[in-house]
Amino acid sequence: MKQLIRLLILLFLSYSSFGQEYLDAEKSDPNTMGWMQEFPPPKDRTVVAADGSFFVFPALRYSVCHMRQFLPTTEVEASRGKRYTFKEKPIKGIDTVTFTPLNGSGKMTWKESLGKNYTDGMLILHKGKIVYERYFGELKPGGVHAAMSVSKTFTGTLGAMLIAEGVLDENKNAASYVPELEGSAFGDATIREILDMTTGLKYSEDYSDPKAEIWAFSAAGNPLPKPKSYKGATNYYEYLQTVQKEGKHGEEFGYKTINTDVMGWIISRVTGESIPELLSKKIWKPLGTHVDGYFQVDGAGIAFAGGGFSANMRDMAMFGEMIRNQGYFNKQQVLPASVIKDIMSGGDKGAFAKSVYGESLKNWSYRNMWWITNNEHGAFAARGVYGQTIYIDPKAEMVLVRFASYPEAKNAKIDPTSLPAYHAVAKYLMSK
Repeated sequence: MKQLIRLLILLFLSYSSFGQEYLDAEKSDPNTMGWMQEFPPPKDRTVVAADGSFFVFPALRYSVCHMRQFLPTTEVEASRGKRYTFKEKPIKGIDTVTFTPLNGSGKMTWKESLGKNYTDGMLILHKGKIVYERYFGELKPGGVHAAMSVSKTFTGTLGAMLIAEGVLDENKNAASYVPELEGSAFGDATIREILDMTTGLKYSEDYSDPKAEIWAFSAAGNPLPKPKSYKGATNYYEYLQTVQKEGKHGEEFGYKTINTDVMGWIISRVTGESIPELLSKKIWKPLGTHVDGYFQVDGAGIAFAGGGFSANMRDMAMFGEMIRNQGYFNKQQVLPASVIKDIMSGGDKGAFAKSVYGESLKNWSYRNMWWITNNEHGAFAARGVYGQTIYIDPKAEMVLVRFASYPEAKNAKIDPTSLPAYHAVAKYLMSK
């Protein structure tokens, strides 16, 4: 039990902010730090899985590119034939594009923002061609990186696909598909409410609160053997059955990871396939991806649908470009165009405005586990902690993929030097 408590404390520290000063991107580069070098690596430069320290900055900067060294995983198989290769057409001047951060702290260049946000990889497509591609730290062109909550968008997109195909009815409740959820908060929540995260749940994802329910969820999904004294749920699905209702469904947006994992359970129940299997068959292989991705799994082998995906950056760009092109990519219709149209239509702005994001992300909404900016370009994005994103700007015909390992989890820390940077580059590309 002490080991489990220590793990949760370390995770708490990795998500919390105490105003501490961090090593900058250059000094915390995994190669500069010497993580996991030599045979064996020195003890003070060994990234350790068992005690959870692998997920704490600066070791985090190494582990995001090597998650399967620390946790059990299951593959998302890439294409074995008809692989897609992007054309490259570099555009000069992107590094010198300037923008004003949201906090109004003077001008910043695009290149400066990459270091400021501890970027591990950045790829920009314009009209389907690679115009900018950079790798830093531990990420290599053929490697993979943890996508964190960008994983949610893949699960949400699969759910939207099944609705379009008539396999799921968005107006039916979760218990009609998974009877085991009948006594939980999800029992009477509709598929639409789950996909748009407007469920009323007694569940806190405040990582700064050591008593928040997120820690019980994390303990349930911890793949390490549970101590004899442990009395909680032993896997994700067991935990989901214990979640209680608070408030009414459908009234307010609440960004809570368990919505995605319950969606993953529903999808797997109706298709008879796990999220990694279905993602590979329906999306990853048809895209013509090159590198096998993988999902972290709990002690029962259940994939962490809400945040466990690791993937290659160019492969992620293929997904983004397919979405930008209304589901068409690699000479085939990968997803129904109606799915993309539904995503771009956006979610309930009123429900979003009531949430904790209502002030910082004004006029945004959330649909099918995509973040909709509702800005002048109609941009929308998949977002994950520590700085992961797939950002799609339809008007600028731009798709941007960023992997990062920022010292703190919350995107609110880096949105001020990210969101205006994306928009500035989009306008720069339009001028070209």
